[in-house]
Order: sequence, then structure tokens, then C-alpha cells
Amino acid sequence: MSQTLLSVIVPAYNEEEAIEEFHRRLAPVLAALDCDAEIVFVNDGSSDATLDILHRLSEEDSRVTVLNLSRNFGKERAMSAGLDYAHGDAVAVIDADLQDPPEVIPELVAGWREGYDVVYAQRTRRHGESWFKRATAGAFYRVIQQLSRVHIPHDTGDFRLLSRRAVDALKQLREQHRFMKGLFSWVGFPQKPVRYERDPRHAGQTKWNYWKLWNFALDGLTAFSNVPLKIASYLGGLVAMLALTYGGWVIIKTLLFGEPVQGYPSMMVAILFLGGVQLIFIGVMGEYLGRMFDETKNRPLYFVQEYRPAQTVRPRLQHGATGKHRTSDGS
Repeated sequence: MSQTLLSVIVPAYNEEEAIEEFHRRLAPVLAALDCDAEIVFVNDGSSDATLDILHRLSEEDSRVTVLNLSRNFGKERAMSAGLDYAHGDAVAVIDADLQDPPEVIPELVAGWREGYDVVYAQRTRRHGESWFKRATAGAFYRVIQQLSRVHIPHDTGDFRLLSRRAVDALKQLREQHRFMKGLFSWVGFPQKPVRYERDPRHAGQTKWNYWKLWNFALDGLTAFSNVPLKIASYLGGLVAMLALTYGGWVIIKTLLFGEPVQGYPSMMVAILFLGGVQLIFIGVMGEYLGRMFDETKNRPLYFVQEYRPAQTVRPRLQHGATGKHRTSDGS
């Protein structure tokens, strides 16, 4: 193709109430850009009418690609599938719920044309979210910035634009527990923020409850930091030193002053304290061990049930039906 091609990846899971309005707002934004575009909708095993709507959009808009996964694999893997199948010289990632306004995409494109490989959208305000969610999100970003050796920008989600060089680098990372915000930063290359205000969700309900968010945060911490293991070692050593010191004091006191048959409360406190510390850090090590176990199985990230490419885009790569890594020659 003679012009630059921009791919927009849109993971969707049960978004029948928002997907048409999202496309209605995105279409004129892409039409106003001086480049060609494709919209890669990744249906992540939706159980509502999302897939039917996407099929209709692909018939009405020649820029629409529909990638239907065989089941729900989760948003992180759905984004990875979109990156595998996107053909653009630049690739934008955006959610379908319209919390991230498509109208910001031209600013992302402008940053890319300035020479930045990753242009990420950074939230200045988060409308429509509870104070508790904002507080916990802020705490998470502060913690992971302190623990991780990779700088992960605060108040930044998945809404961003990547150069082809950055996309090709990301496609080489096939780890099972995928914390994409960290992977976007890990690949490096010149990066630039574009600030915006996040809108309330257009329709439907969020798929992220607090339990899922907690597990997602745990994935991020264990994927990009070994500090919890170091804390386990340091705290274990400190507790052992305190226990030895206390034991020495008990021996000296017994030799000097004697000791009546008492001490049940202090003994139980010590046992429960040491047992609790051990169980906590056995759990920490178990989290890392479980992730190692998942990696050794080397399973594909996803399976594709249907791939309906955009009519106006000629694929530059060959793709298989799984999330295994494929090279440019299809091997």
C-alpha cells in the first residue's frame, strides 16, 4: 500500500451495548487521518451478540477485521492476539467501552510521527470511578514503581500507540502471565505520554471486579519484581535473629533466676507468629513457583476460531490458528 497503515486493536468481551457507538465515534476519527486504517476487533469469547454485531460492521465497513477467539482467554491475551494479526506501520490499542475516547488517537499518531515508538495515554482524571477504585489504583502504581526495575508510568492503562518496531518486539514475548502494561514498558524504545481525561463507561458493566483486579495486580508484581522473595528472605532472617536473641535471654534468665512452670501464653504467641510468617512466605514462593509451572507447559496463548480480514488490507504476515510465536516467513 502506498500510504501509511494504522491498525486499531479493540478487544471486546460482551460489549453489545457499546460496540456500535464505539465504531460510530471511531470511524470519523480514522477518516480524518492522512493514512489508511484497519480496525481489528478481537472478540474474546463473548456470550452476547457482540460477534454478530462485529460481523455486520465488517460488512458495512471495509476497514474492519474480525478476530474471533475460541473462548474467553482474558483481555491481556486478546490484546496479544490483536498485535499478532495487526498489519499496520503503527498499532493503537483501545477498549470498546468508550472510557478511552477515540478522539485522542490523532494525538497519539502525532507523537509517533515525531519519532516515538510508544505513545501512551496518561489519565489526568478518571470520571465515573469510585474513590476506592481510584485510591487502590494509585496505590498499586506507587507500589509497582517502587518494586519493579522497569519504569511503568502511573495512571496509564492499555490505551496507547506502538510503532511497528515496538510491536515486533512485543510479539517475541510469549510468557503465559501477561501484564501488558509492564511489557509495553519493558521493550523500551523512545516513549512519550499524551494526557487526557478518562470518561465514564458508555454502557454495560465492567468485567473487572475487585477480586480480578487483585489477581491482576498480583500478576504485575510477580512478573516484574522479585522483591517479594527478597522481603521473605530478609524478614525470615530478622525473625530468626529475634528468636535466637529471645532464646538466649530465656536461657540466661533461667540460669540466673530460675523459671517456674509457666509461659504458655508467650509460647503460643511465638508459635503462632513464626507459623504465620512461614505460611505467608510459603504462599509468596508458591505464587512464583506456580508461574514457573505455567511457563514450562508452553501452551499457546490463544486459539482462533475465525479470522475475517478487512477487505482493504492485504496481510503482510502469515498467521496460524494459535497464539504460538510466528516469524515473518510463517515458520
